[in-house]
Amino acid sequence: MTKTVVDGVLRAVKKVRGGVKVDHHKNTAHKKVERLPIPSKVVIPMQQHIGAPCEPVVKVGDVVAVGQLIGDTDKYISAPIHASVSGTVVAVGDVKMPNGTMSKAVTIESDGEMRLWEGIKPPVVETREDLIKAVRDSGLVGLGGAGFPTHVKLNFPADKNIDTLIINAAECEPFITVDYRECVENSKNILAGVYLLKKMLGFKQVIICIEDNKPDAFGVLKDIADHEQDVYDEVKLMVLESKYPQGAEKMMVQSATGRKVPPGKLPADVGCVVMNVASVAFIARYVRTGKPLISRSITVDGSAIKKPNNIRVPIGTNIGEIIDFCGGFSKEPCKILTGGPMMGLAIVGTDLPILKQNNAILAFAKDDAVLKDETDCIRCGRCAIACPMSLMPTNIVRAAKAKDVDMLNHAGITVCMECGSCAFACPAGKPLVQHMRLAKAILREEGKK
Repeated sequence: MTKTVVDGVLRAVKKVRGGVKVDHHKNTAHKKVERLPIPSKVVIPMQQHIGAPCEPVVKVGDVVAVGQLIGDTDKYISAPIHASVSGTVVAVGDVKMPNGTMSKAVTIESDGEMRLWEGIKPPVVETREDLIKAVRDSGLVGLGGAGFPTHVKLNFPADKNIDTLIINAAECEPFITVDYRECVENSKNILAGVYLLKKMLGFKQVIICIEDNKPDAFGVLKDIADHEQDVYDEVKLMVLESKYPQGAEKMMVQSATGRKVPPGKLPADVGCVVMNVASVAFIARYVRTGKPLISRSITVDGSAIKKPNNIRVPIGTNIGEIIDFCGGFSKEPCKILTGGPMMGLAIVGTDLPILKQNNAILAFAKDDAVLKDETDCIRCGRCAIACPMSLMPTNIVRAAKAKDVDMLNHAGITVCMECGSCAFACPAGKPLVQHMRLAKAILREEGKK
């Protein structure tokens, strides 16, 4: 299939295999992002990204201001952490994370003033190195949910043949609409970020990818095709089929360019960098203001939420406080998630802090959180058809139960991205994602021996 342009909008170069059709439930798509009132305190964990955790650089009793550094490390794969409110540090110690692990955290009691740290100023960005340093200093991690430190992604070797920047605005998970709202409300920042990254990192083309169920975003971003800075017509808008997990990096690279990322490799290995649309907009804001990542937008939705909405919240805000701002629970919640219903993390309560990589809080009543009754596998193959990575989930399950490490490696378990398409398609109600995670745990344990 070749590229075709309809009214300045590209069509996908290649249709990717697998995936599933899910109900979108974009109930908050029309809801403008509202700012949460200043919380009375925030609990800011030092592990908010893939990689090494930060160490606190403040102590109990310290008075801090918004944007002040409170956690950092000299490890490369990491990102610094900043105060999201002004006030006094009242605790530095271990807290339980949404995934059940423990992390050091800094608790700040707010003074209600939101005073900016006096050291905040726009960074000087004149070279590639300046940009990468600025992105690290900003504390940015992938805002689409992965939490990978952005400066690491952008710091590819200058002589490596990376020619394409792909902006991920697909937002294929049901319910979540914050990236859509970013497109509608902050298109100028998106464009500014696009042209800054293109200039400083030398991308030859930029493709902004949006699923076909978001027509309003097309209208807002349409001027990309005719933008005065794009004299060589190198920045394009692309419409993708609305299908889960269209927003996964490897899927998006294939849809946008036709290039296939080999197993165990990254998009950079086929000349691409993929960035979430909110991350790109944030870079533009940071370069303009110098204000680091201290807040983010999240969608609050689900059948147990009284008033679903899109909210801008300080990092470290208590999840229960956010739900209260949305009217509280309309029904007794049976399942609460951070993230979407396909790849989100179930949490056991609301007394937990919002992290940089959280893009949603979803709460569902009992009738909407019913799992299928698990029955015997009928070897129908639907899990294999749905897998976008061409895996055979039933083979992996069999190997995991036998703890057969060689078979797990041969079956390609490390390639699984835990998207949940297999479990969604399974008529037998098998908890296939949990089996995939157990299989990976078996490999990790074998690697420690």
